[in-house]
Amino acid sequence: MSNVFGNKIRELREDKQIPQRQLAAALEIDTATYCKIEKGDRRAKREQLRILANLLQVDTNELNLYWSADQVYKIIAEEEEATQILNFVADIIVKYKRKTAKA
Repeated sequence: MSNVFGNKIRELREDKQIPQRQLAAALEIDTATYCKIEKGDRRAKREQLRILANLLQVDTNELNLYWSADQVYKIIAEEEEATQILNFVADIIVKYKRKTAKA
């Protein structure tokens, strides 16, 4: 199971020497729930990314990248053709962006 998001926020929190209880309070959750987010046993809500990014002094887009990667992983990791699925979706996104850029 992927936990790149939880690992990243733990790494950032430890680098900044911020206690888990401080981030939990800012997110208005209990410390046990926050610990589960770091361990990958629970998902952070998308709206919590901005708060975490602010406290951890990183770009929200960076945290969104890790958060989104975990979401995608959970959906397709068990698929035999996971790599092909990712490549296919990437192609679709590129085509969509080109199409909307021309409009």
